[in-house]
Amino acid sequence: MEPVAEPISIALPKGRILQQALPLLARAGIDLEGVVANAGRRLLLPTPLGGQVLLVKPVDVPTYVEHGIADLGIAGLDTLAEEDRDLYEPVDLGIGRCRMVIAEPVDRPTDRAPLRSGAALRVATKYPQIALRHYRARGIQAKVITLVGSVELGAVTGLADQIVDLVESGETLRQNHLREVETILNVTSRLIVHPASLKLKRARIEALIEALRAASAPPRDPGDPSKQTR
Repeated sequence: MEPVAEPISIALPKGRILQQALPLLARAGIDLEGVVANAGRRLLLPTPLGGQVLLVKPVDVPTYVEHGIADLGIAGLDTLAEEDRDLYEPVDLGIGRCRMVIAEPVDRPTDRAPLRSGAALRVATKYPQIALRHYRARGIQAKVITLVGSVELGAVTGLADQIVDLVESGETLRQNHLREVETILNVTSRLIVHPASLKLKRARIEALIEALRAASAPPRDPGDPSKQTR
């Protein structure tokens, strides 16, 4: 009798990243597209891995993996960098690309002189820890105002001098008359793994890691001699 494969549960972020993750998972042999398409309002679904798929808010994925409810998950570097967690991040999946930037009103640029004398800069963001670390590393005293909605509005209304937020094209900033000042972080989504799961289900999880690493690798350019096998 063949041994029963250990079930693997995976936490996936709802929304835009999920739509990018499903084809990638399918290329790695984890076909969840039909399961998710027929989910309706269900958030806990069966998977071909013998476990379950959890459909959760992107910010909650690391929590479910850290507490062992899910063995694996897909989370953005922005979410992972905001809190220090006991997780493995073995694969950069290369999806969900965006940037975390500092931005400010075009017509109200930050006056650097008061900052050099120790004045506090008001900063609105969904990422207070990342923002604090960044400004402190530059010797700037920042008063961070945490928002969970449209962060751009913090700068537009004068609630904050600057904002720290994610951008893709930057069009939302331009529409709100904001300009980018600096890029803090280039963000992609990562595969995350619960440490105990990796120990207890090592063979199966390592196989999944390798499959996802291969599936997320950029295609080889046959015309590039440096990428050809000698």
